[in-house]
Amino acid sequence: MNNKTIDAKILSRMFLSGAKNLEAKKEWINELNVFPVPDGDTGTNMTLTIMSAASEVGALTDPDMESLAKAISSGSLRGARGNSGVILSQLLRGFTRGVRKLTDLDAPAIAAAMERGVETAYKAVMKPKEGTILTVARAAADRAAELADAAEDLDAFFDGIFQHAEETLARTPEMLPVLKEAGVVDSGGQGLLEVFRGAIDGYHGKEVDYSQFEAAAPKITKISPQAEADIKFGYCTEFIILLEKPLPQDEIDRFREFLDSIGDSIVLVADDEIVKVHVHTNHPGQAFERALTYGQLSRMKIDNMREEHQEKLIKDAEKLAKEQAENKEPPKDHGFISVSVGEGLSQIFRELGVDYLIEGGQTMNPSTEDMLNAIEKVNAKTIYIFPNNKNIILAANQARDLTEDKEIIVVPTKTIPQGISAMISFVPEKGSEENLASMTDAISRVKTGQITYAVRDTRIDDKEIHEGDIMGIGDAGILAVGRDRLQVAEEMVAEMVDEESEIISVYYGEDVSEEDAEALSDSLTEKYPECEVELNQGGQPIYYYLISVE
Repeated sequence: MNNKTIDAKILSRMFLSGAKNLEAKKEWINELNVFPVPDGDTGTNMTLTIMSAASEVGALTDPDMESLAKAISSGSLRGARGNSGVILSQLLRGFTRGVRKLTDLDAPAIAAAMERGVETAYKAVMKPKEGTILTVARAAADRAAELADAAEDLDAFFDGIFQHAEETLARTPEMLPVLKEAGVVDSGGQGLLEVFRGAIDGYHGKEVDYSQFEAAAPKITKISPQAEADIKFGYCTEFIILLEKPLPQDEIDRFREFLDSIGDSIVLVADDEIVKVHVHTNHPGQAFERALTYGQLSRMKIDNMREEHQEKLIKDAEKLAKEQAENKEPPKDHGFISVSVGEGLSQIFRELGVDYLIEGGQTMNPSTEDMLNAIEKVNAKTIYIFPNNKNIILAANQARDLTEDKEIIVVPTKTIPQGISAMISFVPEKGSEENLASMTDAISRVKTGQITYAVRDTRIDDKEIHEGDIMGIGDAGILAVGRDRLQVAEEMVAEMVDEESEIISVYYGEDVSEEDAEALSDSLTEKYPECEVELNQGGQPIYYYLISVE
């Protein structure tokens, strides 16, 4: 065996072996999540990302370096999920750009390609943090550069790179205090180390089972109408008031109270010139009459939701033909894609005007490919994407960069409540830059807390956490820990509310009864009489409550 260079066949074997080793370790890597929540997903995200590329590599019968590089780059970019998966895809993208024109790779060529991969990955992250997968990747590339010129064979070269990467990973808790407090190394860095470990096994000739390289993706679904059995108020009523003069806050509050007296599912957002209104009611005319006292009405729309339900079977039969026809129609000006999980939350986004939902979020991060498929199905010139999870934003950005025929605007929403607030603040008459600015401003005023349970013992944010404890997790860390859901939720909200707070929105999950949710709502209403408390059935898994304060 020539131990001074590798060709495309050996590199292919190394890549597939690295993918297989990562897949074998994914659950262990998931458990390295800093927060002891039941949806740690770094290992899963990285595995599904690399498996997407491995599927394309496995389909090559006699790869040369260029076809192999294209398969790895294209497959990982489109299959990238979560921040760790996107960073891995960028590392692979940069590396393959460095080798695609070569026939054989010696140590200097490999080192140069690794450096290019690190540069590409760092550019993809707006604010890179040390003590992460990026740190491990850079350390490996730096060590490769140090060893390359003097390397007599690739055996010692690869071993030296791996040893230095392993030592760097062990130091990540010293670079990120949150890792040290939780007693773990960086999960993304561990995932990358497992890819390296498997690749070295492949270099030494370890057999690879090609049948491993298949992965399922979460589905993209068009939102279905609300079930008739759930319809208390029959008319979905929307309109915009063109104000004659700005409304004082107390008048806005009275208008909201009036809408609440005649319906539910109320959305009301106001500025100095317009008021945007959405309400489910049995008396649309009463809503219009009251609104006319404030100014002229525009974009009035009434949908009979009961009639929609009765026509559902007909609509389903016509759906395929309609979707085909939509592709031939001129595109509309604006379209919206949102990531959501839970029937109740999905219904809220539909009512706000979202065209397509991508089912995913905490328990399964959508891939760049999922985003691209959704973009293709929304027939609009400008499409706004709401990731609603900090771990999905990079994949959405990657889809944006791969789209050439539409303007894609990724609104950096990190939570479902932020996505709802951003969607509410959209104004059709504004341009895309102005809308993005107003949406970004809206989400900056949303504090989000989530109630879930701990899956292991740990210590974080100076709080002792035991397996089975209920945790209240805020935007910046753990806000409350205890054994009782109601008590933890109340303590968490107490940390979120301040003197400027006006609205508390509670979205209860699939494992919470309506009775328990109403008990929490009543308690918050009593504790914070100056705030309006809104209760919504979210239906989300894993998280008992999503609670926002604005």
